[in-house]
Amino acid sequence: MFKFSKTLFASGLAAAALMLSATPASADDPITRSDDAAQAAFQADRGTILAMAGDFRVRFDMQESTAWMEGYEPIDAKVSGGYESVRVIEDTGTRIVLQHLLVVGSEDAPYVVKHWRQDWEFEPEQILAYEGGDTWTMKPVPEALRAGRWSQTVYQVDDSPRYAGWGEWQMTNGVRRWRSNWTTRPLARRDATRSPIYDRYIGINRHQMTPTGWIHWQDNTKMMPAEDGSGELVPVVQEYVLNTYQRFADYNVAAADRYWANTSQFWAAVRSKWDQVAEEQGGIRIAQEANYGTDIAAELLRLADAINTGESSSADATQTALALIDEGTQRNGG
Repeated sequence: MFKFSKTLFASGLAAAALMLSATPASADDPITRSDDAAQAAFQADRGTILAMAGDFRVRFDMQESTAWMEGYEPIDAKVSGGYESVRVIEDTGTRIVLQHLLVVGSEDAPYVVKHWRQDWEFEPEQILAYEGGDTWTMKPVPEALRAGRWSQTVYQVDDSPRYAGWGEWQMTNGVRRWRSNWTTRPLARRDATRSPIYDRYIGINRHQMTPTGWIHWQDNTKMMPAEDGSGELVPVVQEYVLNTYQRFADYNVAAADRYWANTSQFWAAVRSKWDQVAEEQGGIRIAQEANYGTDIAAELLRLADAINTGESSSADATQTALALIDEGTQRNGG
């Protein structure tokens, strides 16, 4: 039989203390660096974010795994893919904006879908965070957690907000990675169109560089309001999403660049209008529609298509788009 030993217990405590002292700081701890180290990290971060631009073959892999609610059956995995051109449309040094353009159709008859957008900001004071339902709110980033970190704000196809978080770029085990804090997100089209019982995701968002491109990895818990009306959220099922971007240019890249050249002024005005609403109202409130995001997204995309094909002028389409944003945000209590 094993006998308790004071000597063994004391040595065990010493070993535990040694292990704790060697443990890396938590991902949510303040970052402290010398000035030279901070500048080197900042430049490395910038280079990594900018490296996500380019032309890619993309694979979207979505898998519900563990059911957290008794009786819920995870749905089958969904795997799809396509071609995506990612362009740097703004770079001020501490702010980098990447626009994704999805190219579908044939080589001879391509169609460009303005896809998601990611804005990176160094040491942000606040983020536009999803609250649930139709509401996004400006929220402060804790001051102690700003130094050395970047926020990533993701926008929907019509440049309305989707989700935002902050985190640190790190080199771990030879891989360059960024990990967000816990973020709340509205349902993506893959789920919203089938009316599931859950109504949002709460998850961790990761970006990691690879030898041939990069990956976007999401670890999502799908949540729903408790049935007792308490307002509490309860978990339904776990989901893992792995989007792989592999450098590849053997598709109609010119179609993406042509679309952006024709519509960039229109979309710049749309981005500015959303920013204005968020600043004036402390956030954004607008009704959502399962297929597109907001209930005005389909019309904004149609206006951009009309500019691209020459059926409408940028000025006329822009005037209509800004009025739609005004109407949509005021109608929904913005």
